[in-house]
Amino acid sequence: MKSTAQEIFNYGTTTDECIKCGKCIPVCTIHNVNTDEVTSPRGFLDLLGAYQRGDLELDNTAKDIFESCFLCTNCVDVCPKSLPVDMVIEQVRNDIGKKFGIAWYKKAFFLLLRHRWMNDIAFKLGWVFQTCGFKIKSDVDSMTSRFNLPMLKADRLLPSLRKTSFLNSHKENIDNGGKRKVAIFIGCLANYNYVDVGNSLLEILAYLKIDAFLAKNQKCCSAPAYFTGDFDTVDYNAKFNIEYFESFSKDVDAIIIPEATCSAMLKIDYEHYFHDQPEWKNRAKAIKDKIFMATEWLDKNTDLDKILESKDKDTRSVTYHDPCHARKMQGIYEEPRNLISKNYDIKEMSDPNACCGFGGVTMQSERYHFAKAAGIPKADMIKKAEAEIVSAECSACRMQINASMNYADVKTVFKNPIELIAEALRS
Repeated sequence: MKSTAQEIFNYGTTTDECIKCGKCIPVCTIHNVNTDEVTSPRGFLDLLGAYQRGDLELDNTAKDIFESCFLCTNCVDVCPKSLPVDMVIEQVRNDIGKKFGIAWYKKAFFLLLRHRWMNDIAFKLGWVFQTCGFKIKSDVDSMTSRFNLPMLKADRLLPSLRKTSFLNSHKENIDNGGKRKVAIFIGCLANYNYVDVGNSLLEILAYLKIDAFLAKNQKCCSAPAYFTGDFDTVDYNAKFNIEYFESFSKDVDAIIIPEATCSAMLKIDYEHYFHDQPEWKNRAKAIKDKIFMATEWLDKNTDLDKILESKDKDTRSVTYHDPCHARKMQGIYEEPRNLISKNYDIKEMSDPNACCGFGGVTMQSERYHFAKAAGIPKADMIKKAEAEIVSAECSACRMQINASMNYADVKTVFKNPIELIAEALRS
């Protein structure tokens, strides 16, 4: 049984440890778009402290406040005491879910995340994960508009039974004639929405003569459920994935992931989640040394950078966005830039570390005005960088940034760094 938020304060922090220095305020994503002390890290901690003491009831007002955090971890990054505000908010969202229940459309979404065969069917019937930024025509989207369901939308009137996900497009074991082998955890968005990411990764591995294992039994990392407070789904998926990874981890050099959020969930948040389940916490810790973001592993464990240097220089320029789950949670930001810079001119935006404003399922479905407000400044940074391409190793950022650029009429094209590297290898 998972701990409640009231019990978790002894896990890493107590609310009275906040020294009220205010360093978190300028970098807080929600406070920048809703300038109220209540929706700031200090405000969250004060309210969480009241909840810890039993002085605050989890009513609708408290629910709205705790669900307004983007979980970008900017506050943790700058906090002198590294207080894990995000972790405690994740816990209180579980309490909220227990009290208020989880909306039916979120339950339906998380059910798909538990069972990929259901996702495969939905995908062939024309359903994809989608941000609020791309509204479908009203005659197609009347039901989802009525119920405000942005995460799953029909992308066409007629189903396309020929549509195939990344995992279903390839055999599980791919022999590239190499002496090394890596497993691939692709993530839901790259598996269904952005299949060129996985195809590009396979192309790179083939060029490097590294064998690939597609790990076709993988389940969603469960980050969307974790950030929403559906811990039943997290428990189910996390335990399955850990057992599955254990079954093949000794046979591969690494499990590489071209998605920042998935990587952070598997490598870091699983251990946090299982803080009160010692056996599973230890098993999560044991497996995490095998888990890498794709650019991280390719940069540190192959000669890819030297190979890219021998290729033609691309005339297009790239501005790089640092996903919150890459730079702040995993310290990954130099590796993708190092690889991309071999063939593309890097034009840094004013604040590549600023959150794109995706914020998770609840933010996208019920508080999109916050997501939109946080995304517009990022789109403006991209425009002012005057690069032809914006890149980030995160498909959630991709959806949100594309939506924000659409609102702001920014013509820059988004590509995952893995796609850019594969294009460079073809030159």
